[in-house]
Amino acid sequence: MQRSNALAPAVARLCNSSLAIGKSLSTSPLNVAADDLDSQVLVAGNAHSRLAILNRPSVLNALNTTIGARLHLLYKSWEEDHNVGFVMLKGSGKAFCAGGDIVGLYHLIDQGRKEDCKQFFRTLYRFIYFLGTYVKPHVALLNGVTMGGGAGISIPGTFRVATDKTVFATPETLIGFHPDAGASFYLPRLPGHLGEYLGLTGARLNGAEMIACGLATHYSQIAKLPLIEEHLGKLDTDDPSCIETSLENFGDIPSLDQTSVMHRTEIVDKCFGHDTVEEIIDSLECESSRTKDVWCSSILARLKETSPLSLKVSLRSIREGRYQTFDQCLEREYHMSLQGISKSFTTDFCEGVRARMVDKDMAPKVLIMHSGTLQAWNRSLTIL
Repeated sequence: MQRSNALAPAVARLCNSSLAIGKSLSTSPLNVAADDLDSQVLVAGNAHSRLAILNRPSVLNALNTTIGARLHLLYKSWEEDHNVGFVMLKGSGKAFCAGGDIVGLYHLIDQGRKEDCKQFFRTLYRFIYFLGTYVKPHVALLNGVTMGGGAGISIPGTFRVATDKTVFATPETLIGFHPDAGASFYLPRLPGHLGEYLGLTGARLNGAEMIACGLATHYSQIAKLPLIEEHLGKLDTDDPSCIETSLENFGDIPSLDQTSVMHRTEIVDKCFGHDTVEEIIDSLECESSRTKDVWCSSILARLKETSPLSLKVSLRSIREGRYQTFDQCLEREYHMSLQGISKSFTTDFCEGVRARMVDKDMAPKVLIMHSGTLQAWNRSLTIL
């Protein structure tokens, strides 16, 4: 995907706010001291390539405004540097990136810092669009947890290297939110209705499954990542085919477990291809009753523990994303995200984060759906 001379109009509208990137560095959700700005994204490399390292291992490299702004600044400078042939991205510690810093966002909402919340989403979505239209090859080394926004800052790039320790998920519905950071663009483009399954249930995939469905481009044992990094660091090229050959030379053959969802594509398509959440649940109940399949019953239990509004909004988002461009999906997700945290129609996000991440009582008090709630939500999005 090539970037035009100007940002696409839809993304330009959400990105061209009065807050410049420079200001976003001073409005980090976690109030990062100025001396710590550079430490959250480390830089390595040589004259011909650059490596960005997400460096918040204590929170699985969760993304905040500071990281999004710094990545954007770095990537822009590297794109303009004719000596840099390609860019790599990895996480420090045992995770690539667990997604957005939702606990930090929760505290911002609690403090009434609405503009900082908007800046959080604007900054991250702006970088994700920039990556999706990056003109140089990009290699993401997906070591460990790669969820939510972590997928958002890797999947739009050229290459994604999964390992035997990679864990992928879009778990946003489990906290009363919706799959965002570009998820409504890539999820509906997975085989069949796998995207609906992943987006609604928050189910996890391993590295082999990511290869099988196309989320990852290459697979290697995690022990080889240092060798891959070392080898790529010696390359003097901007040719994607040269980088791809190097990745293939270190590749391993992935093997799907017998219990993998990739062996259940028929039932996934049958159940998650329906038009509504109610029909999806009814279909799963019929399959569970007919087959006594533990997998069906476990998926049912997960869906019934999830915010009904979140499920409905997420299903609509994925279905609309199937027919939208990348920038259109990001703009819609931006507006959806602001509605999701605004408490105008629901407090499900704050309750979900509180119950699962803050108080950890695992008992969120979700919104009881009534006939007007979803319609009001939908109307609010159409007029933004």
